[in-house]
Amino acid sequence: MRFTCEKNTLVAGLNIASRAVAQKSSLSSIEGILCKAGHGLSLTGYNMETAITYDMDADVTDPGSCILPARLFGDIIRRLPEGPVTVVVDDNYKVSIRSGYASFNISAEDAQDYPELPDVNTGRPVSIPQNKLKELICGTIFSVAEDQGRPIHTGVKFEVADDTITAVAVDGFRLSRRTYHPENGTGREMSFVVPAQSLKEVEKIVTDTEENASFTLGPKHILFQMGSATLVCRLLEGDFLDWRRVVPSNCPIKLVVNVSDLSASVERVGLIVSEKYKSPVRCVFSNQELLMRTNTTIGAAEDRCPMAGDGKELEIGFNVRFLADALRVIPSDEVTLELTNGLSAIVLTPVDEKFDFAYMILPVRIKSN
Repeated sequence: MRFTCEKNTLVAGLNIASRAVAQKSSLSSIEGILCKAGHGLSLTGYNMETAITYDMDADVTDPGSCILPARLFGDIIRRLPEGPVTVVVDDNYKVSIRSGYASFNISAEDAQDYPELPDVNTGRPVSIPQNKLKELICGTIFSVAEDQGRPIHTGVKFEVADDTITAVAVDGFRLSRRTYHPENGTGREMSFVVPAQSLKEVEKIVTDTEENASFTLGPKHILFQMGSATLVCRLLEGDFLDWRRVVPSNCPIKLVVNVSDLSASVERVGLIVSEKYKSPVRCVFSNQELLMRTNTTIGAAEDRCPMAGDGKELEIGFNVRFLADALRVIPSDEVTLELTNGLSAIVLTPVDEKFDFAYMILPVRIKSN
C-alpha cells in the first residue's frame, strides 16, 4: 500500500476516527486504526459499540489496507512538518512514513484481523441539516440518566414522523424535548434510542452549517452520515418512558420571563451550591417577580428576577443545576414557565411558536420557613 496525503487532511481524519478507537481491549486490533487506500483514503476506529469512518482525498499509487497503531501513528502525523505525507506499507506490514526531511518506520497489522463493521445500509436515510441535528442533541443529551439502573434511559430517544423529528431524554428528575420540523416531509415513521456516548461523538462531528446530514436505521444499529464522516452505533433496547403522559398540560399558572435574566439569576444563586454543599433553590413566584433563595453550610444567596404574570405566591424548590442546564440550551429570548402547584413539575415551553421544545423539572421537597 502506498499513498500521499496532505498532513492537515490526515490529521483531521485521525482526530475524528480515533475517537472510536478502543483504549484497552483483549482484541488488540481495535486498539488500532483501520486504514484503507483505494479511490481515496478511509480511516476507521471501532470499539465494538461505535465505529467512526472518515473518508478523504489522497493520491493512492498502490491500493491496500492495514491496521495502524492509533496512538503512535497519530502522534507521528501531528508532529510532521506541513505539506504532503507519504505512507508506504510493504508485504510484511512494515510502515514507512515520510514528510520533508522527517521519516519514521513502524509496524502495522493485517487488516483481516479487524472485526467486521455492522452493515445498516439497507435502510432508507432520513436527511436533516447538520445544525438542526446538533440542536436536537445538545438540547437534550444533558438529561440522560447516568446510572445503569434503567439502561434505556442512558440514551436519547428519537421519534421520526413525516413532519417532525423529535429527541427526548429523561433521567428520573427531569425531561428534555426538542422537535425539528423539516420543510419537506421525511416520508418515514420510526423511533429508536441512541446511546448518549455515541451521540456525543455525533455532536462533535456535525457542524453549525445547513449542509445535510442523514441517519439510516438498521435492525439493531443506526448509521449517521455527516459530510466525510460516518458513525455507526448499536441501539439501546427496552421500554422508554411514555413521556407524553408525564409532561403536565393545561397548567393553570403561566409566566413569561426573559431567558438571559432568569439564567443570570439562577447562576448567581447557584454559586454557593456544589456537589459537596447541596441545597435546593427556593423559588417564590409572586406577581411580576420571582424570588430565589438558597442556603448551604457555606452561606446564603438571594436574587430576584422580573417576569410577566402572577405566580400567586407559589413556592417550589428546585435543583439549581437542573434549572441552569435547561436555561442554557433554550434557543429563544423568552420562555413560558408553566406551573400547577408546589408539588408538581415546572415545564419550560416556548413563547414564540417558531420554536418547539419542553423542559420539565421535578420539584425538590423544601422545609417550611
